[in-house]
Amino acid sequence: ISPMLTPHPHLLLYPFMILAMWGILMTSSICLRQVDLKALIAYSSVSHMGLVAAAILTQTPWGLTGAMTLMIAHGLTSSALFSLANTNYERTHTRTLLLIRGLQLAMPLMSTWWLLICLTNMALPPSINLIGELLIITTLFNWSSFTIILTGIGTLITASYTLYMFLMTQRGAISTQFRLLSPTQTREHLLMMLHLLPLGLLIMKPSLITGLFT
Repeated sequence: ISPMLTPHPHLLLYPFMILAMWGILMTSSICLRQVDLKALIAYSSVSHMGLVAAAILTQTPWGLTGAMTLMIAHGLTSSALFSLANTNYERTHTRTLLLIRGLQLAMPLMSTWWLLICLTNMALPPSINLIGELLIITTLFNWSSFTIILTGIGTLITASYTLYMFLMTQRGAISTQFRLLSPTQTREHLLMMLHLLPLGLLIMKPSLITGLFT
């Protein structure tokens, strides 16, 4: 977008920046009203990409670094969430949150993966998601101090719907029809490991992606 706005780039970026910031709040709020697990995860990805779009529009080294970091981190996190949702769907044949409650009792080890991925989705320290979001929030605050209100609300809503997703799928009384689910398989745990291992390696050496634009 920026090359097309060369006559007055700073002024013409405002509409796109407002759309990106507004998109973060709207899609995050939609997540709180979802009853379909996959739809919730999909809207969560759209919300995070709003942060990425806003960071890219600032056209600063920190903004581009934060955008790259969050794209890679959330790409792995969102993919892991979709994989977990599919694991549930293969056994329950439903994505409705009200029907798949209490799966921790039926699949305790899979519940551990749910917890780790949900904490990563919330950008809990020391995840690489946190580094990306902090870089983006700092860049946006430097661009306009008003954005701290919008990003703060967006972060709060993100934590809310992530906890809502975890509690709705793992806690509570399990439905009687799901008490005898087939056990989890090695390939499913391997798939989760292949998602979390790169995230863990990037925590130990974030310069692999943060040093591209600085």
